[in-house]
Amino acid sequence: MGVVQQVKDGEFVSSSAADSLRESAKKKTGNDSLGKDAFLQLLVAQMKYQDPLEPTSNTEYISQFATFSELEQMQNMSATLELSRASSLVGQTVLMKVTDSSGREVTVQGNVDYVVYENGKAYLSIGGALYSLDDLDTVADKKYLEAYKLAAEFLNLFNKLPSLGTLTIGDRDNVERLQEIYESMDEYQKSFLTDDYFQKLEEYVKKMKDLVTIAEGSKDNTGSTGSTDKVDGSDDDENEDGDTKVEGDEGEE
Repeated sequence: MGVVQQVKDGEFVSSSAADSLRESAKKKTGNDSLGKDAFLQLLVAQMKYQDPLEPTSNTEYISQFATFSELEQMQNMSATLELSRASSLVGQTVLMKVTDSSGREVTVQGNVDYVVYENGKAYLSIGGALYSLDDLDTVADKKYLEAYKLAAEFLNLFNKLPSLGTLTIGDRDNVERLQEIYESMDEYQKSFLTDDYFQKLEEYVKKMKDLVTIAEGSKDNTGSTGSTDKVDGSDDDENEDGDTKVEGDEGEE
């Protein structure tokens, strides 16, 4: 059975085959744009269902074919650029916004281990899972991450300290570690914290030095007192021994 082409007002109506191709292309791309395969299929359908009494001119076909070739080149270039962009992300820390099984938008953070390229799409491997490059939200700079990590460590230790009035020698390690972090920071890294933290740190460092001085002074005084007692004890022993010896000698005489 042959294909019947509908005619209206002396003109052929677009075939259902062409319409179905267009609808199929929309479903695949998610919009009104056509891919090169759909474009080629539409061109073939146009040739197949053209008006035999008024066929399309060769010039028009050549123009459409040139458009098809241009579209194919643009898509190939776009794919190359996408792959190059994805490859440059290897080793970088990225944030991906994806939709989970419940339909909620969640954020996934991690390092890009490698890139997979399938069906014209680039996929990033993060934590053993593949994510589409289209879901990329943020790329974090290494310098920023290092500064953020130092600031987080500083705040974590700072929040463990008691008030300045209740500071004890037991907090010495945390205070000294805070001072080490501060001294290792450059100006960019220090900008992640307010000046109030650094001013309070100076107060903690000064108070800790006073506590250490007091503790070391007490230890020295305890050691000196012990030595004095020992000397006095030795003198008493010698006196007692001396007296006994003298009494013994007098007895013998």
